[in-house]
Amino acid sequence: MIDQETFVELMSGVCAPVTVVTATAVDGRPHGSTVSSFTSLSLAPPLVSFALDRSSGLLPHLPPGAPVGVNILGAHQQDLAATFARRSQGPGSKFDNVTWTVRAGLPHLPESAGWTAGHVERHVDGGDHILLVVSVEEAESTPTAPLVYARRTFGTHSGLAVAG
Repeated sequence: MIDQETFVELMSGVCAPVTVVTATAVDGRPHGSTVSSFTSLSLAPPLVSFALDRSSGLLPHLPPGAPVGVNILGAHQQDLAATFARRSQGPGSKFDNVTWTVRAGLPHLPESAGWTAGHVERHVDGGDHILLVVSVEEAESTPTAPLVYARRTFGTHSGLAVAG
């Protein structure tokens, strides 16, 4: 078995998409978190997945059956990635001073590179994380270059678009 530091260093070299996953609490407050484990899972039916730390403040708002939104951040949205990566200072506080709208009943970040929404199908145990499988019901992509994360640095895969 490898040590945790070796594993973290290995995985830091894997480019990951940067997303902000969102949910609306029962009291109507928005919740969101930066997630870099978003990936497609199945075409038929359309499924995506992402993982959340078991201590994530977002996880209690995403039980199986819950609606969920995924904002695929653009190369110009590094500040949003940092804002939603921090620990929450209170319900909805990550949305303070952030431009957002409601789409499909979920918090949506305009000018993102892509958007998808659906329902959490199931949770899968993944050690210190929980893998959430989501059935996709709505999707939109844009030509905006996506934000990616590797070696603890934000960037983009496109040579034409430079993350600022």
